[in-house]
Amino acid sequence: MPAEQMVNPGERPPARPLDPIDRDILRMLQTDGRASIRSVAEYVHISRANAYARINRLIDDGVIRGFSARINQERAGQGASAYITLKIVQNSWRTVREKLEQLPGTAHIALVSGDFDVLLLVHTADNRALRELVLTRIQSIPEVLSTRTLLVFEETDLDAEP
Repeated sequence: MPAEQMVNPGERPPARPLDPIDRDILRMLQTDGRASIRSVAEYVHISRANAYARINRLIDDGVIRGFSARINQERAGQGASAYITLKIVQNSWRTVREKLEQLPGTAHIALVSGDFDVLLLVHTADNRALRELVLTRIQSIPEVLSTRTLLVFEETDLDAEP
């Protein structure tokens, strides 16, 4: 195996390029993660065995990371959502990420470039819980230098069915 294709133990090999059928499968599963193998096969015009093999390959290659339900946060009792930007101590990303993952309501964490270092999406029951989360929990993390909270007034789920 050429050196550029060698993989360290525990790492996945590079993903294979996706063809139009793979992309159609992904599109369908994003819309309905509970779709049956039969309906996927019919949708992309391949056999059930081929659909099953392709989905398993997409999972094995790490393209599909899992299946989950899309939640209407407000109907689930999470009436306040916010994006929180954080400036953190240099080289503390892994530590901060581990602490943010433990916070209730954390939906998404991203290390980003620009005027701040981390973008965090949270969902809480109400503004009081959001205030507590930001002022008490997040700002008490030693590696967090500053925060800015952006309230979400309305969301559109682009993956939702019409």
